[in-house]
Amino acid sequence: MKINILTTGLAALVFMTSCKSLKTLSSKDTSSTAQKQNTVRPDRRDVAFIDNIEVTPGNVVTSKHTTINTRTKKNTSNTSTTASTKKQGENRPEPNPNLSKADIEKADYLQLKYAVKLDATVEKLTNISLLELIDHWWGTRYSLGGTTESGIDCSAFTQVLMRELYNIALLRTAHEQYASTEHIKVDDLEEGDLVFFGHGGKKSSISHVGFYILNNKFVHASTSNGVMISDLNDSYWKQRFKGAGRVKKATTITD
Repeated sequence: MKINILTTGLAALVFMTSCKSLKTLSSKDTSSTAQKQNTVRPDRRDVAFIDNIEVTPGNVVTSKHTTINTRTKKNTSNTSTTASTKKQGENRPEPNPNLSKADIEKADYLQLKYAVKLDATVEKLTNISLLELIDHWWGTRYSLGGTTESGIDCSAFTQVLMRELYNIALLRTAHEQYASTEHIKVDDLEEGDLVFFGHGGKKSSISHVGFYILNNKFVHASTSNGVMISDLNDSYWKQRFKGAGRVKKATTITD
């Protein structure tokens, strides 16, 4: 009797397990793969996805956020868009009509170039005429007594800068230029002041002059490298520094 009861129980258990398996096999597939397949829209087959970037045929992807349409259209202007653009830009300052695009680009280039050489920010380099002169003369070889682009000495170079930038006539030699300037402290140096150097301990030994720019930097015609920019804090120039001078207004050129 016990054997029959046990046999009947086992048979019932097998039947219940088989029904559960059949129910599982016949249920709907809810995997992520099936979801992706069911969400594909037939009207979006022309859209491709690469690294989560949507690319529509005819567009060029320039970033993960924007695309540029390469298809040409005869008329893409819109009245409302034009009005909106004008309204947004109406408070912008008008460009200087006297400056061409080439002039502006050249000025920007010189500011960037000499900001590096002068260890200064671009915003501080506002005297574009000075930068143009420096760039024009840069690397011109040193020639004692020289006054041209074929060769120039230090005092002739400061003469050129003062004449071209400020319409000021300087005397010829470095010693004469020192004697004719108002002597100032190093802390008071400004663009356009002159810095003087020499050997020995006497002021009468002044033999070199440079044009101060900013940030302890000065431009000059050096005997070794020609026209270049140097730093007052360099040991070579610091040891030979004799003083600084500001040009007197009386030396202004008059017509």
